[in-house]
Amino acid sequence: MSLSKEAQESIQRLQMMEQNMQALNMQKQQLQAQLFEIEGALKEIATSPVVYKIVGGIMIGAEKDVLQKDLQGKKELIELRVQTLEKQEKQLKERAKNLQEEILASVKE
Repeated sequence: MSLSKEAQESIQRLQMMEQNMQALNMQKQQLQAQLFEIEGALKEIATSPVVYKIVGGIMIGAEKDVLQKDLQGKKELIELRVQTLEKQEKQLKERAKNLQEEILASVKE
């Protein structure tokens, strides 16, 4: 049984969507790993009397408040990016589901 050209194109689009979802997942995992590191650093800063910051290839002393604000800002930015990726992932899943249903319906005809 051969598929129509339209069905074949739809299958290719579905495969592209699946690849995009995998890429979004990888990005989200990387961001979540960064988030985990930042949260760990914030916990350490809260309990440490002296804090250091790595700049280039060296470690220098840093003001606790400034470093905390910097990390908190990075954390908020990453959380926003994760939320954006989750929205994109949800939309892409919905579109892929609809396309899959269309493909199945055209194949059954």
